[in-house]
Amino acid sequence: MRVTMNPIMKHRIVRVSDWLRVSLLGGAIAAALMSTAFSHLVQAKDRTKDEKAAPVRLSVSDAPVGRDARAGTSFSPVVKKVSPSVVKVFTSTKPRPGSQRMSPQDEFLRRFFGFGDESEGDNGRGGRSFKPPSQHGLGSGVIVTKDGYVLTNNHVIENADDIRVALNDGRDFHANVVGRDPKTDIAVLKVEAENLPYVTLADSDKLEIGDVVLAIGTPFGIGQTVTMGIVSAKGRTLARGMVDRGTYEDFIQTDAAINPGNSGGALVDSDGRLVGINTAIMSGTGGNLGIGFAVPVNLARFVTEGITRDGRVVRGYMGAALQELDDALAREFKLKRNHGALVADVVPKSPAEKAGLMSGDVIAAINDKPVEDSRTLRLQVSQTAPGTKIVLKVIREGEPRDLEITLKEYPDDNVAGKSGRDDSAFDDLLDGVTVGDIDGGARGQLRLPGSVRGAVVVKIDPDSPSYEAGLREGDVIMEINRKPVRTADDAVRLSDNVRNDTALLKVWRDGGSRYVVVEQKK
Repeated sequence: MRVTMNPIMKHRIVRVSDWLRVSLLGGAIAAALMSTAFSHLVQAKDRTKDEKAAPVRLSVSDAPVGRDARAGTSFSPVVKKVSPSVVKVFTSTKPRPGSQRMSPQDEFLRRFFGFGDESEGDNGRGGRSFKPPSQHGLGSGVIVTKDGYVLTNNHVIENADDIRVALNDGRDFHANVVGRDPKTDIAVLKVEAENLPYVTLADSDKLEIGDVVLAIGTPFGIGQTVTMGIVSAKGRTLARGMVDRGTYEDFIQTDAAINPGNSGGALVDSDGRLVGINTAIMSGTGGNLGIGFAVPVNLARFVTEGITRDGRVVRGYMGAALQELDDALAREFKLKRNHGALVADVVPKSPAEKAGLMSGDVIAAINDKPVEDSRTLRLQVSQTAPGTKIVLKVIREGEPRDLEITLKEYPDDNVAGKSGRDDSAFDDLLDGVTVGDIDGGARGQLRLPGSVRGAVVVKIDPDSPSYEAGLREGDVIMEINRKPVRTADDAVRLSDNVRNDTALLKVWRDGGSRYVVVEQKK
């Protein structure tokens, strides 16, 4: 298979911008840092699509936390209860061909953590070369069942060839990746052991701003550390910079001190129940500034149960690009307040289009439940089973109407494979590249002039010749071997005609065009 087309992804592309100050926490120190990257694939157990299994049985307590406002003198009993279930996660990764070239994640770490030794020189793209990064990583994890299921962050274990989990009591286990979900940055590991200490899960929807929380993990590799803070905010999203808009974000914000190495660690309430998986911090230096983010445990639980039951995360899909409302938009659309989700675009032949949803509609309610914003609507739809009928109340030109939509499975989540990497060689020169058409959403996100035509790269395998040549997600392929590319279909057709060991691509990136030569390595 050569260049492939994924039109569903075409409106979800964003790139890390210069203003970004959000740092991943998976690395602890330079000698213990793995090179990580966000992926668009959900990897899971090697099961067929129709094969089902019972999901992992998690211990859940949905009672609200006590709020009697009495300040306790010590959280020692809570720490003693929870800390045995918080583990260190060690990873190692074999060097890959082309590792001497600075990858996007290495550039990210260099800019915001200060890691990586640089030296002058051309890296093939007019950039700079540098010494290969350390191939070892250290993060944190949380045991959630007595038979050895462990939750951590996807960016902690992604691309790792070997993963080990170390308990506080000195025991050390090899861990297998049951599945991972880059869209939420959650991964599920399994160690072969019995009667392990595990944590009980709370209902994170019942958290309130001001609730006391404890963060437990292994910052900077110095050993297990506990910090205390409060829930500073709920429903945070970082999608404008750290990750692309194909992700699902509903972060808990906390001022409990979180630092590099805490990734995958536990955020627990004052009763010692897991409420979140620590994931990211807002920082210009990589250190704690009092703004940390955790994936809510309800979202992590949804991912875990999907992976262990279906072998992948199955999400509902209606096929609409949603936009946040502000006061100005609310006035233009004759709304009394800026609550709801504005439909920016509708995917052709999607359930939304078939139901009659149109660009410019404002979704005010789903199944009679008010929609506060586009983020919460997208999360709710994604966690609704495919085949379910939902009723949307929409405002069109100031008039309300009801639309019934039967959800499908999100197309990008149909791909699930074995845990681990595929090191097979690429038989065709442009294998590993997935492209999509440029719609209004993609054109705006990539800031493309109206004169730029082509196919946007929405996914690229880091082991492919095209990646080695410098092609990246977000690039727009304008020509292949001097033949113009107008659509994703054009790119697929022209890639099928590549017969030599090299291909000349003209791409648009960062406000200008350039040529990229893709060569098949001998």
